[in-house]
Amino acid sequence: MSELKDLIHYVSKSLVDMPDEVEVNEIIGEQTTVIELKVDKTDLGKVIGKQGRTARALRTILNAASTKLRKRSVLEIIE
Repeated sequence: MSELKDLIHYVSKSLVDMPDEVEVNEIIGEQTTVIELKVDKTDLGKVIGKQGRTARALRTILNAASTKLRKRSVLEIIE
């Protein structure tokens, strides 16, 4: 597991009511890594947050970590 995948997995598990349902997949492309986050549908609101604030915060954390690792990554939340 990569550091970015671990990071999103840890933060997401801390946010939701059903941490066992959290799935994080990593798709490594030539230039960009896509991190796919899948949670239980009852927890989707918690991960996205009001007006997408939590999702934006997760993306900000991911971007900061990616920059440190000199990589480019995108977070996709799968419904």
